Amino acid sequence: MAKTLLIATRNKGKVREFERMLIGVSFEVVGLDDLGIDIEVEETGSTFEENAVLKAKAYGEAAGVLTLADDSGLVVDALGGEPGVLSARYGGEGLTDDDRVQLVLQKLNRTSGWNRQARFIAVLALVGNEVPNGLVISRGVVEGAIAHEPIGNNGFGYDPIFWITSHTKTTAQMSAEEKDSVSHRGIAMQSLMGSLTSIY
Repeated sequence: MAKTLLIATRNKGKVREFERMLIGVSFEVVGLDDLGIDIEVEETGSTFEENAVLKAKAYGEAAGVLTLADDSGLVVDALGGEPGVLSARYGGEGLTDDDRVQLVLQKLNRTSGWNRQARFIAVLALVGNEVPNGLVISRGVVEGAIAHEPIGNNGFGYDPIFWITSHTKTTAQMSAEEKDSVSHRGIAMQSLMGSLTSIY
């Protein structure tokens, strides 16, 4: 019987992304809602790593199963590193992904193409009794720039405005498989794969 791996998120797009990346590894991948976990862990950390570990430990304790949490976001140089750790809450509560995309574009409307460098950063934290030392952390970074308008309908979050120069397209124009091969979460996941395969 496959081990359960909890992805500590309610974001169904993110759960699907991890499911794709874990094809071939015998885990039953579930999200917080699938296990009926209704606690909300506040992301009080000042770094992606602090928040990922915070979420992994708290949700892992509540679920009692192997738990993988990620904290990830968009870092835009011209905005002094914003949205950063606030990527999912940028601009305040009640905004949609599209609203946040528009907020970033609005803040950059006087910034030329050469100065729109940005990166997606993801930190993954894996916790559980079977994990070596109880905790494994990995990190993935992908460099890019902010497009002048949203392009593409795939992905979620800031994907429609994140331009990857080497592929001459946004991550929202990529197929799921193409995105997984270059994304910050995909890179972080590759680093974590050894720990996961040693468990199942």
